[in-house]
Amino acid sequence: MNDMAARLRVVKEISSVVSAFTVAASFMRGMSIKRFAPSVRRREFAVLEQNHDAHRTRCQIFREKGAGTVPTIVLGGFVPDATETVEFQRKLLRRHGSIYYVNYSRNGFCQAMFAAQLADLIEHLERKGQKPLIMGVSFGCGLLAHFLRHASEQVHESVRGLILVSPVITTDDLIRPAGLKRDGIRILESNLKKIVAADPTNETDISKHIERSRRCFQALFNAGAENRTLNVRHLAIRKKINDVIEYTTARGGFERVTALRDFSFPPLENSLFFGPVLTLLAENESDILVPTSPTLELFSEPALFRKIFPSCRVKTVQSHIVGDGVAHASLIFHQEAYNTLLENWYDKLLYPRLQLAV
Repeated sequence: MNDMAARLRVVKEISSVVSAFTVAASFMRGMSIKRFAPSVRRREFAVLEQNHDAHRTRCQIFREKGAGTVPTIVLGGFVPDATETVEFQRKLLRRHGSIYYVNYSRNGFCQAMFAAQLADLIEHLERKGQKPLIMGVSFGCGLLAHFLRHASEQVHESVRGLILVSPVITTDDLIRPAGLKRDGIRILESNLKKIVAADPTNETDISKHIERSRRCFQALFNAGAENRTLNVRHLAIRKKINDVIEYTTARGGFERVTALRDFSFPPLENSLFFGPVLTLLAENESDILVPTSPTLELFSEPALFRKIFPSCRVKTVQSHIVGDGVAHASLIFHQEAYNTLLENWYDKLLYPRLQLAV
C-alpha cells in the first residue's frame, strides 16, 4: 500500500510539473503572438455596412514579428487555428519576416468577410513596401483559391507567392459522388456529407451533426499523437486545439462547411495565380482525400496544374521513419519533413543569387 501511495504521489508530481511547463509554454507564445489590426480596413467595414450580422464572422488577425522583410500570412484548415497550425514552423517563417495569422471566428463564417479582411491585410503590407507569401493549409487552400479567383489585379501583384499544404479546393475532395462504390469507412466523409445536406434552419439537426464532427476531429488529432512522445509544446498546442473544437459553435462549424460546399473548382482555361507556388502533398493524403478528388488529380499532372499555376512546384512530404507515413496537413507531428522542403523553397525563392553562388 505504501508503494502504491508513493507511485501515485510521483505521478501527481510529474503531472503538476508538466502542467506548469504547459502553462509556461502557452504564456511565452502569448507574449510573441499578438492581436493585430491593419491600418486599412475599408473592405471589412464595407461588408459590415451591407450586413450588420457579419460582425460575428470577423476573423481575428494576429502578428508575430520576424527578422526579415518578407511576411507570411497563414490560413489554417477547419482546425486548428492558424496560430497553432504552424507552431513548429514559426522559427523558420520568422527568419524571413513577420507572420500574420488569420483565425476564423468561432461564431460563424462568411467568405465575403474573410476576403475583405485578407485583401485589407495585403494592402496594409503593400503600403509598407512588403509583398507577403500566403500559406494555406487544407480548407485554407480552398479559401485562398476562391479569393484569388475574385481578387483584383492589384491584389495579385501584391502577393509574392503561395504555399499550398494538403490543399482541399472543393467538397468533392472529401465526399465521393453519389452512387460510387465505397472502399472503406471514412468517418470525416460521412460527417461532412450529413452537414452539407442539413437544413440550415434546423439548429437541432445542425448541432447533432457538428457534435459528431467534434469527436471526429478529436479522433484525428489523437490518432496523429498516438505512439509519440509529446513535448511541452505539443501539450500546449493540444489544449488549444481542443479549445477550438469544443468552443466553436454549431453555427460557426456549419458555416465553415457551407463555405467549403460553395467552393467551385477553378476552370483550367484561366490561370489562378502567375507567381511562384509550392504545393506540399502528404504521402498518405488519400487517407483523407477521396480517390476521386479533383485536387489530387490536378496536382498529379504538371500539364494540368500549370494551367492554373504556371510557376508551381509539387513536392510529396515523406517521413524517414518506416511505418510513420505523413498524414494530411501533419505539420505538427511531421514538422521535420515539412520544414526541410519549406526551408529549401524559401531560400531558392528569396535568395536566388546566394543559391547560385553555393
